[in-house]
Amino acid sequence: MDEGMSPPTLAVDPVAEAAVARPLGDWSVLPLGGRFEALAAEAAALSRHGWDLRGLARLDSAGALLLWQAWGRRRPERLQWLPEHEFLFEQLEVPVPAAGRRLPTRPTSPAELLRGAASHGLGAVQLLGQLVLDLRTIASRPTLIAWRDISAQIYRTGAQALGITALVGFLVGVTLSYLSSRQLQAYGADIFVINLLGISVWRELGPLLAAILVAGRSGSAMTAQFGVMRVTQELDALSVMGISHTIRLVLPKLVALAVSMPLIVVWTSTMVLIGGAVAARATLGLAYVQFLQGLPAAVPVANLWLGLGKSVAFGLLIAFVACHFGLRIKPNSESLGKGTTDAVVSSITGVIIVDAIFAIVFSGVGLA
Repeated sequence: MDEGMSPPTLAVDPVAEAAVARPLGDWSVLPLGGRFEALAAEAAALSRHGWDLRGLARLDSAGALLLWQAWGRRRPERLQWLPEHEFLFEQLEVPVPAAGRRLPTRPTSPAELLRGAASHGLGAVQLLGQLVLDLRTIASRPTLIAWRDISAQIYRTGAQALGITALVGFLVGVTLSYLSSRQLQAYGADIFVINLLGISVWRELGPLLAAILVAGRSGSAMTAQFGVMRVTQELDALSVMGISHTIRLVLPKLVALAVSMPLIVVWTSTMVLIGGAVAARATLGLAYVQFLQGLPAAVPVANLWLGLGKSVAFGLLIAFVACHFGLRIKPNSESLGKGTTDAVVSSITGVIIVDAIFAIVFSGVGLA
């Protein structure tokens, strides 16, 4: 202990009517280091006494915590202190849940779930209505279109996503082709691996895989961007300047993903087929030229257009959900993390639901 530090002690004034406990000396983290437990026990034994902290030479958070726990996490009825002490104890006055109970962090009943769903549904409808109104405004004033933001978003969501989508697509193609070829080989139907891969990739797997990757990568980034802008009060600044959030921030993201998603789907589907061709060559000895020539005959062109149409819908859905959750984030880090997580989960769930709807509605297209 440094020479300038006086050791922490606890004295009691034996007054006839009511005794008063007086902490003395330096009640900071270093002097308390070797005597914390002993002083804590001594202070707890005097918790019903009055307390006078005015004789303390120094008090920091460690000393305040020791006293607070000794007092049973509440201020004594008879307490005297210096003004600078009040701030330390205010930081410790956090409500504690009753024994055996936990503060709810998620909806715990069907009614709460319904209220949460209704709140999100109402917010989504409001955002959609605002987008319609802003589109009408842009139709009369095309100069409001943020072309540079659209271009930047296409680059971020499209060009920068080519690497991860290519890697995942190639590996999925290898896995799918390897497993399929093993089953088809048992029945002497090796050549039908081209039909199986071609239709499943262009029609279902390619768009769905690309959408899930984009939702996890670009959708979360969009939501986080809104959250940071909320924390730094940039959204409030835009409102003060009379700039619409939807025109300046939401619409560029919607347009960018609607444009980049079909390109990502074509790229991802191509990489899946390349991986499938490599696996088919290694497993079945199927030549690359035979695989390439067999695709147009095995896959009707309607499947390609169906996959591209899905991709546009997926892009709009991912961007809309990301913006919806981003605009609902509150200015704190906990809300930012929760909003980003909810946006990714909701986007992927929405993509799967929309894909199922497409599969049912267009069940007779491109399969005959």
